[in-house]
Amino acid sequence: MSDVVFPILWAIGLLVFTGIIAARARLLLAAQPAARFDRIAERTKRAVAYGLGQKKFLVGEQPAGIMHALIFWGFAVLMIQVITLFGRTFDASWQIPGFGADQPLGPPFFLARDLLEAAVIVGTCYMLYRRLVAHTPRLFAMRRAEQRYRDAPHWESILILVLILFVMVGGLVYDAGHLAAYNIHDNERDFAPLTALVATALGGLGRSSARTVSEVGWWLHCATILVFLNLLPLSKHFHIITAIPNVFFGKLPPRTVAQPLSITHVPAAPVAALERPAEGRVGLASLGDLSWKQVLDAFSCTECGRCTAVCPATASGAPLAPRQLILDIRDRLYHDPVQTRDSDGSEPLISDEVLWACTTCMACVEACPVGIEHVPTIVEMRRNLVDEGRMDPLLQHTLENYAKQGNSYGKSSRMRARWAKGLDFRIPDARKEPVDYLWFVGDYASFDERVQIASQTVARILHGAGVSFGLLYEGERNAGNDVRRIGEEGLFEMLVEQNMGVLATAQFEAIFTTDPHSLNTLRNEYPQFGLDKPVYHYTELLADLVARGVLSLRTQVTGTRVTYHDPCYLARYNRITEAPRKLIEATGAELVEMPRHGTDTFCCGAGGGRIWIGESEVDERPSEQRIREAQTLGQLDYFLVSCPKDLAMYSDAAKTVGADFEVAELTALIERALVAAEPVGHGVGSSESPSG
Repeated sequence: MSDVVFPILWAIGLLVFTGIIAARARLLLAAQPAARFDRIAERTKRAVAYGLGQKKFLVGEQPAGIMHALIFWGFAVLMIQVITLFGRTFDASWQIPGFGADQPLGPPFFLARDLLEAAVIVGTCYMLYRRLVAHTPRLFAMRRAEQRYRDAPHWESILILVLILFVMVGGLVYDAGHLAAYNIHDNERDFAPLTALVATALGGLGRSSARTVSEVGWWLHCATILVFLNLLPLSKHFHIITAIPNVFFGKLPPRTVAQPLSITHVPAAPVAALERPAEGRVGLASLGDLSWKQVLDAFSCTECGRCTAVCPATASGAPLAPRQLILDIRDRLYHDPVQTRDSDGSEPLISDEVLWACTTCMACVEACPVGIEHVPTIVEMRRNLVDEGRMDPLLQHTLENYAKQGNSYGKSSRMRARWAKGLDFRIPDARKEPVDYLWFVGDYASFDERVQIASQTVARILHGAGVSFGLLYEGERNAGNDVRRIGEEGLFEMLVEQNMGVLATAQFEAIFTTDPHSLNTLRNEYPQFGLDKPVYHYTELLADLVARGVLSLRTQVTGTRVTYHDPCYLARYNRITEAPRKLIEATGAELVEMPRHGTDTFCCGAGGGRIWIGESEVDERPSEQRIREAQTLGQLDYFLVSCPKDLAMYSDAAKTVGADFEVAELTALIERALVAAEPVGHGVGSSESPSG
């Protein structure tokens, strides 16, 4: 009967699956272009590590991550079993060449099959336990921003897990019944311990009964595979098909913001599934503006909640939850593919409040195991909001300051280097005399009185070490990192043009900055506008000077207990985590790491323009949460930072929370540990640049 009925079911299942996949493919084909076909070797390596290797699952939350990896690897290997059982629809003895009981690959496969079947069964049972018994919060909803997700039914996740169990149990029962009925495959009995154990349990049955058990297992396995196959593209488990391609096509480092694409592109063969974007539109306003990578992101979401669990906006009670944002886009793609712009009277794709809550810290992208790019999509949507003037009044005023004065404070450019007048030496003007290093200071380090003290400390340290460095003085403008992430691309390009014009008049070998935000855009985005000099963070420069003996630190701060906060734009965007720690180690201070550190750092809440947007609706600011995290470490002397915005944000937060430690710039600790050394003149230029 199976050789008649099952082929019919097989054909129906494949036709249905093909139809569903075709509908999904139409959405991809109708989307806007995305340039993701460069650096193929690097993309392949990442797809292998994160897709096939399950790297993010293995280093993340445990034991859930390991269980997920085992289930994935189990399915990958057990596809041989699936193909074998489907092939036996017509021939009960059919084998994939080489995998028979008396063939070379047979015994190794039998052992791997049994071990992985056991691992998948255990992993699936654990996942069911997390959903049905433990009710792991991340799997359902984190905060009120995900109330919609919390209220949604989650039956499909349980159903898929049950189907996985059926596939595994069905295959095991089939093999065990087959072994018990025929008892002829000595290799299979010797190398398949789990199958042999179940076959022994079935040994009391007659041959006919054992064959019946085997056939039941075959039907359970094969029928479940067909059901499972057709549920995949209709559920979050579509990621089983799309995740590895999505990782492959993900944005490669550095994590820059893409230049806006022309929104007038129409494919040679238009697909009517999505509305075509109107000519002249700025940013991402409707489904028709999505790129195919953004559509693939929506297809690939596993709903695991790792992005939301690390989001500072979600943690503060803001309306943004990265998982919900992606799911909202997916829901609209599936159910409302002809959605028009909100200016035409329809509902906005994503609400303004959600988009402006993002700090662009990139924690969600870092945590996502399938390569979803939440932040770049948010920035694209913000471009449309900025174009239409839909923003906080303070943010609007700040952008006007940038346009008029080149800084967020709206102060005259002549005041930019006023902090340097407090020094007992003159810092050269790099526009007038050659220097080895150009110091791009940034707004906060130039204008904020609290941060100006740190700027003076940096200057004293470098001057004492004989480092040749200079400033642009009133010629410097804001680098534009946050302006670009706010979504004001035109203003960003204006700032770049102004800075590049001044840089062209200066004589220097390399740039350093004390501001991670400036570092990010100067190092990663200015090269596309012509900058061809290396750019370093000051911690890289100082760590290099210490390593080469140019700076000598004595351990007079021994006994000082400190913790260090990694800035998002330093650690996560640019992977600079070791240099600050090497400097702390050189001072002799005891570094006590916070639970979230390095590339897994938390956010101060200032990035992406959030520092200029009101926070009246939040429960507790991210900066205050971070200070409380530091308080759990016991007695501390210093909470160290290496970012001007961090110094401002955490100084305020420490007062609000009532912390008994001092928030200090890392250079304050370094200056305490300095030993007077012979000036080394100008021998620390770009020929011996920092290695980081």
